[in-house]
Amino acid sequence: MEDDKIKTPTIWERVNVARRKFSPRREPKIACFEYKGDRSVKEDIKQKYGFDGDILDIFVDTKGVLVNKWHHYIPIYDRYLSRFRGTKVKFLEIGVSKGGSLQMWRRYLGDDAVIFGVDIDPDCARYDGQAGQVRIGSQTDAEFLASVIKEMGGVDVILDDGSHHMKHVAKTLNDMFSMMNDGGIYIIEDLHTAFMRKWGGGHGRRQNFFVVLLQIMKDMHGWYHYKKIEYPGVSGRCSGIHVHDSVVVFEKNKVFAPTFSQIS
Repeated sequence: MEDDKIKTPTIWERVNVARRKFSPRREPKIACFEYKGDRSVKEDIKQKYGFDGDILDIFVDTKGVLVNKWHHYIPIYDRYLSRFRGTKVKFLEIGVSKGGSLQMWRRYLGDDAVIFGVDIDPDCARYDGQAGQVRIGSQTDAEFLASVIKEMGGVDVILDDGSHHMKHVAKTLNDMFSMMNDGGIYIIEDLHTAFMRKWGGGHGRRQNFFVVLLQIMKDMHGWYHYKKIEYPGVSGRCSGIHVHDSVVVFEKNKVFAPTFSQIS
């Protein structure tokens, strides 16, 4: 009997699949990636990523509201957010949309979590008080965001699932990272938009967030060069960065001047 395990395609096999799907002169449309497999969503995530945590059940059991997530995000969420479960974590999501993700976070993080969502769409006010508090305003308005964080009593986790526009993503990160509590994390998702002009991105374009990310990494190594620090709101308190497909996670902590010792 043949082994029914899924063979993981190589990176070049995946690239070739993408090339067959899309014209080289056109950017792919997000709809082309929608799952249409024969397995259930749960089984697809379990078999592809070897993950079967609680957040998977919470995601697939969502009812009454819409939650839209890429399958590979589910184990990533658990990897970085599991330590906050059952605590009084202060969690802020940028981008409320249809309200489904706030309900997912409430079920995952627990009743003690302080959960807020912000959105520029006034219609999202309908979700205020259902699974968390909702405030209406722009993610590029630093004063508005500061007022929300003050109302929350501080913030430990920020998840940017907002406009996905390159200028907005970079500005919000630089404005808000310094407002987070030490030990917190800042997650930006849906960064495939960095390669799409609709969101101000594009391969090789200066506005592409991964170009910004490279500059932030250079800033973090400012001890060793004398160039201008472009993102001081991030680099001075960023202790680490994790990059996944379409997701970047920043760790917030005290950063000390590097030293080394020779011991014999």
